[in-house]
Amino acid sequence: MSSRSNNPTPGQVPGTIRIVAGESSKPRRKRMLEICLAVGLVLLIGAGAAVASTVSRTPDAAPAPTPAVELKLGYFGNITHAPALIGTSQGLIAKSLGDTRLSTQVFNAGPAAIEALNAGALDATYIGPNPAINSYVKSNGESVSIIAGAASGGAQLVVKPEITSAADLAGKKLATPQLGGTQDVALRAWLGAQGYQTNTDGSGDVAINPTENAQTLKLFQDGKLDGAWLPEPWASRLVLQAGAKVLVDEKDLWEKGEFITTVLIVNKNFAAAHPDTVQALLKGHVESVDWLNAAPADEKATVLNAALKDSAGAALPADVIDRSLKNIVYTVDPLAGTYQKLLQDGVDAGTTKQAGINGIFDLTALNSVLGAGATGTTISAQGLGTD
Repeated sequence: MSSRSNNPTPGQVPGTIRIVAGESSKPRRKRMLEICLAVGLVLLIGAGAAVASTVSRTPDAAPAPTPAVELKLGYFGNITHAPALIGTSQGLIAKSLGDTRLSTQVFNAGPAAIEALNAGALDATYIGPNPAINSYVKSNGESVSIIAGAASGGAQLVVKPEITSAADLAGKKLATPQLGGTQDVALRAWLGAQGYQTNTDGSGDVAINPTENAQTLKLFQDGKLDGAWLPEPWASRLVLQAGAKVLVDEKDLWEKGEFITTVLIVNKNFAAAHPDTVQALLKGHVESVDWLNAAPADEKATVLNAALKDSAGAALPADVIDRSLKNIVYTVDPLAGTYQKLLQDGVDAGTTKQAGINGIFDLTALNSVLGAGATGTTISAQGLGTD
């Protein structure tokens, strides 16, 4: 005798069939087939619903990029870094960053800022192009991206009045802000083109002593330096406050007189983790450059001088500010077409090794901020990165 129960016994999973000894196998197989078909159909429907649900959620599945809690920004107390001076002193960058806290640090020259960036003490910095190139080359393209230009022009070789030509520089002592910095590379490359040998240890036909800008002014006034290749306002300070004269204006060495003095760079890891923060920084940067290009001369000089006093410790005479501003163009275009020459200058100067720099630019966020799609205007990376 056999029996069939519709109620599960203790330990039996609900929805399964309990087979009792003596029951016919045919009805059992038929019933089992029906159940398998039913279960298969349920599973198929469930799987389809799960796939549909996953597909429908896919666009929202990836979490939105997280803004950084803090952005650590570096710059120099120079007129060539005016977009940073305006952006920080007028609150343009902080406002654009929103809830991201802005902290700043002032440097004398590029190599020190690069060291801070690579050590994690900075996330982004305003800097000359050659230290940015050198960092990119040394890291095989892993360290930094150039994300915008800031200033063009504003660098000169100023010397004692009795020096009238390159031939008078043999055996002389010159200064630059720091070994491997943009002005240091420019001076070494120019001297090499004049037939002089210079070495990074200060020896050679012309001695080059990397010196902090404020010290350069004092040493020149004391007669301990014969000249220096400097950015503004320091070139103007030596001319107007120490009696120097211009031997070389760097703009005369470049086609159309256009050469980049300051760019904005970002640590690549920071940019990958916080793209929205980088775009917000660029928004404030663009607003700062626009302010500089639109402000009346008197207002621009007054605001910049106040910002210089805060960052560098002292305001400048009106004639120094005026002369400096006449030598500089503020632009968000990093002038990417000049970078192969900048790289070669670094190689010739002995501060950079020969290498490719394809990929050094990432101008996509800048062009997004500028609204390039709407205006048709795109800042070009000239094949050396993305734009």
